[in-house]
Amino acid sequence: MTSVPRTFGLQLPDYPWDALAPYHAIAAAHPDGLVNLSIGTPVDPTPRLIQDALVAAADAPGYPTTHGTLALRQAVVDWFARRRNVPGLSPTDVMPTVGSKELVAWLPLLLGLGAGDVIMRPTVAYPTYDMGAVFAGATSVAADSLDELDAETRAKVRLIWVNSPGNPTGIVRGVDELAALVVAAREIGAVVASDECYGELGWGQWDPENGGEAVPSVLDPRVCGDSHENLLAIYSLSKQSNVAGYRAAFVAGDSAIVANLVNSRKHAGMIVPYPVQEAMRVALGDDAHVSAQKALYRARREQLVTALESFGLTIHHSEAGLYLWCTAGEDTWTTIGRLAELGIVAGPGTFYGDAGAGFIRVALTGTDERIGAAVERLGAKS
Repeated sequence: MTSVPRTFGLQLPDYPWDALAPYHAIAAAHPDGLVNLSIGTPVDPTPRLIQDALVAAADAPGYPTTHGTLALRQAVVDWFARRRNVPGLSPTDVMPTVGSKELVAWLPLLLGLGAGDVIMRPTVAYPTYDMGAVFAGATSVAADSLDELDAETRAKVRLIWVNSPGNPTGIVRGVDELAALVVAAREIGAVVASDECYGELGWGQWDPENGGEAVPSVLDPRVCGDSHENLLAIYSLSKQSNVAGYRAAFVAGDSAIVANLVNSRKHAGMIVPYPVQEAMRVALGDDAHVSAQKALYRARREQLVTALESFGLTIHHSEAGLYLWCTAGEDTWTTIGRLAELGIVAGPGTFYGDAGAGFIRVALTGTDERIGAAVERLGAKS
């Protein structure tokens, strides 16, 4: 009897960033070398106090806890109160995650969503929101408000992703907008998951160090009142503390949901290593390194804004985060190609949904020397 061949593995779309390979090759041929501003990966050193905390906790022969140490969870609670205007959070309602991307990808499945359930994500959005729907077998729809959906679709929404500050657009949702979203979500019994990993990186009116206000969290009482019911806030230390390589993040919010997530992740062995938990605890207790890193990004941003505009690009939104969301009024790949000829690689807006067509995303994550090189090249071609 002849067996029927079987293909193993998930049938997923190709990873979008692979499409940039030809442009990387063009840019790499530039005489002064490649300037890669396509991905928001930190390039500055991990602060010494965080490295020291990791080393000090390196003797860790036993299994860590999925829920995280009480000391870490208390550090998260203190950080929320000090930096995000979220008082009174309980350490019980906090859990560390292996970076924020894994939680974004697996949250729909861990919430028990599946066929027939709808997940709403921003119109221009990080592609992993859609992949989370794929993994769970649910349906993803692009909208920035429940009012944009027809009645039948709206009734099926079980999870709403809000990303503020947004990736790639840098849009910040203010207190009133977030509060209205929470009210609407609660009316239909949907969970609001707020991806806030750029929350410390506000500019202009959202830059507290320059007289602005802090980016609001979905757990802020001005947004949600006195209840965190059906609300989750997700945060990553990758950007603010240069620890992307540590995979250090956390989720906080609704007591019942967090408890269920902890239980499910125990079964799945989804645990943040103890040395990383200790590094997170120390990082969350120190605001000085966050301010110093933000100052570097602020200076790089100011240089790039001027240079990109001189090159003929118009910057939209970008009021927070690590990116400048730009358009030259032409096809996305035409702009990507013109930049590659200058040795600069940017992120195609088409990776973030149909509404990203015509846009590019330029990251602030280059060294001072590489940002300077990009500025010089852009200015020379203005």
